[in-house]
Amino acid sequence: MRKNIVAGNWKMNKNVIDAQQLMAQLLDYKKANATNCEVWIAPPSLYLMMARDIFENNEVGVFSQDMSEYESGAYTGEISADMLQSIEADGSIIGHSERRQYHGETDSHCNRKVKLALDKGLTPIYCNGETLEQRKAGQHLEVVKNQTETALFTLSAEEIKKVVIAYEPVWAIGTGETASPEQAQEIHAHIRSLIAAKYGQEVADEISILYGGSVKPDNAKEIFSQPDIDGGLIGGAALKLEDFSKIIEGFNQ
Repeated sequence: MRKNIVAGNWKMNKNVIDAQQLMAQLLDYKKANATNCEVWIAPPSLYLMMARDIFENNEVGVFSQDMSEYESGAYTGEISADMLQSIEADGSIIGHSERRQYHGETDSHCNRKVKLALDKGLTPIYCNGETLEQRKAGQHLEVVKNQTETALFTLSAEEIKKVVIAYEPVWAIGTGETASPEQAQEIHAHIRSLIAAKYGQEVADEISILYGGSVKPDNAKEIFSQPDIDGGLIGGAALKLEDFSKIIEGFNQ
């Protein structure tokens, strides 16, 4: 059975003291509460080793917000899969909409990153999703189809089962807009059907697909109750334990 996952993407937030405090709070919460999902965080890369030390018993998964498509070399500012592996990070977010928008990442880049992550034993959280213009033009199903096929369909069946997919409606990130649970379910089911057509239903049913569009404490339960939504990739609400914990508890209700 596929996993339920709530993953917090901290983006470029928190100084070192605040980051340490939030991690300590999250550790205390995890020790005190049974959860019906795995809990992961992707703090800024500067704090990855601290996170690994704090969550030394794997109470919380530790993920990078990005990783290089290259193994090593003269790529200033990049983080390699080997570096992540060496600190026992669990994996990396790949292809986040902000990386696409601000850094020109394409699905071909994502394909190389996903394959490298898997080769190094890391879990990729592959992100895809349409813009507002594409949604309004009725292109959202085709856009997500092309993204999924280009980034993932060179993988073997055994490889793709190790990928976590995060659907991000770009128009619902940081805008206050939220796709309805039905809109989110439509795309999640679409992604799963694409995988089933390529690899078979059994493989498709093993892959966790997360929703990455402004999940909040007050809508988490309804979103997570959709049959093809297996959790969330959480942005702003992951920066406060009070909000993040209530989203995690969306699986407990």
